[in-house]
Amino acid sequence: MAGNSFGDVFRVSTFGESHGIAIGVTIDGCPAGLEIDEAEIQFDLDRRRPGQSAIVTQRKEADTFEILSGMFEGVTTGTPIALVIRNKDAKSKDYSHIADKFRPSHADFTYQQKYGVRDYRGGGRSSARETAARVAAGAIAKKLLIQNGISIHAFVNQVGDIRLEKHYSDLDLDSIESNDIRCPHAATAALMIDKIKEVRKAGDTIGGTIQCVVKGCPVGLGEPVFDKLHADLGKAMLSINACKGFEYGSGFEGVKMRGSEHNDAFEKIGDRIVTKTNFSGGIQGGISNGMDIFFNVAFKPVATIVQSQESVDKEGQATTVKGKGRHDPCVLPRAVPIVEAMAALVLADHLLKSRLAKL
Repeated sequence: MAGNSFGDVFRVSTFGESHGIAIGVTIDGCPAGLEIDEAEIQFDLDRRRPGQSAIVTQRKEADTFEILSGMFEGVTTGTPIALVIRNKDAKSKDYSHIADKFRPSHADFTYQQKYGVRDYRGGGRSSARETAARVAAGAIAKKLLIQNGISIHAFVNQVGDIRLEKHYSDLDLDSIESNDIRCPHAATAALMIDKIKEVRKAGDTIGGTIQCVVKGCPVGLGEPVFDKLHADLGKAMLSINACKGFEYGSGFEGVKMRGSEHNDAFEKIGDRIVTKTNFSGGIQGGISNGMDIFFNVAFKPVATIVQSQESVDKEGQATTVKGKGRHDPCVLPRAVPIVEAMAALVLADHLLKSRLAKL
């Protein structure tokens, strides 16, 4: 199976399955001398882990990790970093009923047809559990970015038809962790949580969107023509399980505007050249322009529902499938740290590529 690695200079490769012994990641290209606080890695893993609140799956995984290589006395050595997270609460019997059936909108059919074999336990390699390894790697990438004055904040801005209407500049992004849904607006967050509980009670699931804001990004990240910064961010987000859409800057709303409205005029403030507006989303010509980078990521409703659905088995015979076990009614609260992690991996990679280009 190809496609398990991401990045060029800051390069990560993940491994493991949902119900295997462990999942993990190797990171190649991380500079030496980077101080790593393991508590910061665990903090992001805790934000992604199952069982953290009443509106997520109740699988009980502590998601504690072990660093196997690439570190000495809390500092990166420049050699490959290997990190492993052992699975503790896998209940494979919950999936025996779909060993020969294809769940609607899952990877069951495509994996079976492509590889001739699939691990049906929790989805195997296609499970969102794989993203824990990305979050761990992303926490290390964040450390590199913070050293360079770059911060990343993602938050839930829509669940179903409940949308946060305020612009991110009018929100307290430090309050994202103040509620279970990770929306930095208390009144909207309460509505979102009630909606998820309502959907869960009905045995169903719901989707929504996450917005991500990158502050402090310098001018010059991005490698045209095929490795544009927004193109790599788009690929990173669309590689996340259940992601169905990506837009940055004005996004799809921009089609309603004229060029005279949409163009970001330049001005000089102090010693900086900035833009008066930011419909470009901090990226022009595939290269960061020093303004905030912001984008939205759309996630579909979780495919596993506790309702009977029509399907077929491996022989093509009609059957029904009903979800069992522990599943998220809405992926959004746990996807917030995943979005941040993937953004961090992209930016760390481009930051290091930018440095190499100037040697």
